[in-house]
Amino acid sequence: MRKEIWILLIVAVAVALFLSPFASPYPDGLERVAADKGFLEKGEGPGLVHSPIPDYAFPGIKNEKVATAVAGLVGTVLTFGVMYGIAVLIKRGQVNRGQAILDSRKNGQG
Repeated sequence: MRKEIWILLIVAVAVALFLSPFASPYPDGLERVAADKGFLEKGEGPGLVHSPIPDYAFPGIKNEKVATAVAGLVGTVLTFGVMYGIAVLIKRGQVNRGQAILDSRKNGQG
């Protein structure tokens, strides 16, 4: 992995750990409008998918700021891992496709 990617990951983890506990506890704009207009409860109900980290707080941690920081850390690392894995697969596919094109040209097929 390139040095720049490591630096970006460290910065993202630092932001998740140290800034996420200071996020606003108030509802976002869409939730606020729904509450003001009286239809917030219509949007709530059984979820389609169970969230492993509900309400941006890691379950089982009593301190709310620590739970939010851990949730930010886990979310950042998981997102990075998934995106890095997808990038590796795409790059591998491009390399394989490029090699196939070169091979076909060598054999006079391209």
